[in-house]
Amino acid sequence: MKILFVAADPKPERWTNLIQQHLPDAEIQVWHPDSPSCGADYAIVWHPPAALFDKEPQLKAIFNLGAGVDALVKVPNLPRNVPVVRLEDAGMAVQMAEYVAYHVIGITRDMDAYREQQTAGQWKLRRPIERSDWPVGVLGLGHIGQRVARTLAGLEYPVCGWSRSSYAIDGVRSFAGEAELDGFLGETRVLINTLPLTDSTRDLIDYSLLSRLRPDAVVINVGRGEHLVDEDLVRAIEEGRVTRAVLDVFREEPLPTTHPFWNMSQVSITPHVSARTLREATITQIGDKILALEQGQAISGIVDVQRGY
Repeated sequence: MKILFVAADPKPERWTNLIQQHLPDAEIQVWHPDSPSCGADYAIVWHPPAALFDKEPQLKAIFNLGAGVDALVKVPNLPRNVPVVRLEDAGMAVQMAEYVAYHVIGITRDMDAYREQQTAGQWKLRRPIERSDWPVGVLGLGHIGQRVARTLAGLEYPVCGWSRSSYAIDGVRSFAGEAELDGFLGETRVLINTLPLTDSTRDLIDYSLLSRLRPDAVVINVGRGEHLVDEDLVRAIEEGRVTRAVLDVFREEPLPTTHPFWNMSQVSITPHVSARTLREATITQIGDKILALEQGQAISGIVDVQRGY
């Protein structure tokens, strides 16, 4: 069995050593543009070049080193007859839920004000939270979105979710499809985006959508930067429709120093850290799936390339 590792990592051995440990009988190679075809059976990739699929037409499956496959499905010669397998969780869902819960709790309980009071040497109690004043809406109810929704519902925030299909999740009111988007937005003050990036979700969070949220809205984007129309969020903040935004993903990363988000006190910026890929958990998941395929077994996580997730 031959496995090709294809990712722009300056230290690919951090991955390949783990792959070899998990699959000791496999032959592991690292992709180099000038190398001839190695006849790989499987490719483990992150933002692979199109040349990969010209050189390795015999691949049995392509494993993506992340849950989001938007970059991979855009490769023009991605073979349509080869399964593309996305990463399922591998420790990312709990990280995302932690990140979102941290910010939701901090905003709703006014923790910034307490930090300011500390700086000023003030001892002053603020009003207790009324969770009914902070209804949460989660855009996207995939594995990560469901974990986020369940976490916040467990903290007794009113939570609803919107996705292409309806889901039954304890403590979460489900909205589905374009026809129910307005109803979802009308129930939402804290909007959390966990959607995959597709042609239908790109630029979804625009001024029109932001205007349909409840007053004094909060936006938390941990999906993709291309979901959000930056200038529309700036406008919504300047008009007071959105009072806070927490952004972990951006159209251009690193975020350019000239971007207006840097100078907006209402915006919190983090450098794409809400859910980091955990190497050992990732390779264990991919390795187990490769072994299953070699034994003729079905696996989960296969991407519908037409839908983009």
